[in-house]
Amino acid sequence: MLTPECGGVVTFEGRVRNHNDGQSVDSLEYEVYDALAVKEGEKILREAKNKFDVIEAFCAHRVGHLQIGDLAVWILVTAKHRKQAFLACEFIIDSIKKTVPIWKKEHYSDKSIKSQWVYCTEDH
Repeated sequence: MLTPECGGVVTFEGRVRNHNDGQSVDSLEYEVYDALAVKEGEKILREAKNKFDVIEAFCAHRVGHLQIGDLAVWILVTAKHRKQAFLACEFIIDSIKKTVPIWKKEHYSDKSIKSQWVYCTEDH
């Protein structure tokens, strides 16, 4: 991933937080449509490489039941300059949230509130 021309290396870690929309969250559960998610993810990475003159881009998103503080998504981008790397990283996470078929279910601390599937398209 690192080559002599890399001047900028940007990573992003998306972790499970303990709240959302005013509710205390205990854990998250992710489900995915594997074949389509891989295809769409590869498309996003290719687009980021072309649009931002990126040398390499990589992304991994976990599925299953995750606890507070667990790593949910990880992105690595290398580019000749930092600006392209930062822009590409932001583009990748925003695109994943909007187009990759990954569904998130929140489990709340208040057990009187039923666990629910939430959309991952928010710009948080």
